[in-house]
Amino acid sequence: MTEPDAGSGPTVLRILLGAQLRKLREARGVSREEAGYTIRASESKISRMELGRVGFKERDVSDLLILYGMSRAEERDALLRLLEDANAPGWWHRFADVLPSWFQSYVGLEAAASLIRTYELQFVPGLLQTEDYARAVIKIGRTGTSDLALDQRVTLRMARQQVLTRALPVHLWAVLDEAVLRRPIGGCEVMRGQLEHLIAASKIPNVTLQIAPFAAGGYAGAGGAFSILRFPDDQMPDVVYAELLTSALYLDKREDVDRYLEAMERLCVEAQPPDHTADTITTLLNSL
Repeated sequence: MTEPDAGSGPTVLRILLGAQLRKLREARGVSREEAGYTIRASESKISRMELGRVGFKERDVSDLLILYGMSRAEERDALLRLLEDANAPGWWHRFADVLPSWFQSYVGLEAAASLIRTYELQFVPGLLQTEDYARAVIKIGRTGTSDLALDQRVTLRMARQQVLTRALPVHLWAVLDEAVLRRPIGGCEVMRGQLEHLIAASKIPNVTLQIAPFAAGGYAGAGGAFSILRFPDDQMPDVVYAELLTSALYLDKREDVDRYLEAMERLCVEAQPPDHTADTITTLLNSL
């Protein structure tokens, strides 16, 4: 498995290509309806292309570039090379049988992010889970799953953690509600191993871990768990991810992202400082 470089990956490349096509269309004064007619598609198809939510056909992009008046060969070739890379399957493609389509986008964004800030109320974040803890969590949400599918899901979750150890690692900043540490997922021994892993993770330079204790009362993010992803390419907006039972929300409108950023900032202020995390988890570990 080849590890993705920060800032790359087909998910982000599709978004960047879509954004370029939107800019070209708007600069030319072409409506989505006109663009759709040119490639024998609907207006909504153009919208999905510009948001990077679908794959791209070379013929469609070539026809759109002609419509948008892009005549310089080197610029056309650069976009078509971007298209080729955007259509390449991500490393997670081999897990397609057990990876929900709505989560594939998140794995791609996670692989391309430079900073991930997350707030969790129920489980340890996937990037910080031990194999045993991950298996126990997946069993809770996937009753009746075959052993093979369970193994594949665990393998995928462990593979995602490469973003923390690659050459240009993601910076993970996680705020965990105290309930996450006290909920005995998988039993005492599994939880003991997970707590020990969190203590070790809290000492990794690119991991910031804070605990939101019960004693502090309510928190700004009490509406539910969420993550905010930031990317090294300044053309990529921050993306808020919130997981639902059978789908997920992806928000990138500036006003939405700003609300979540404000909530995350308040959570970080209200939670214990990062240098208290290891001692807090050690106290809980000793009580098991």
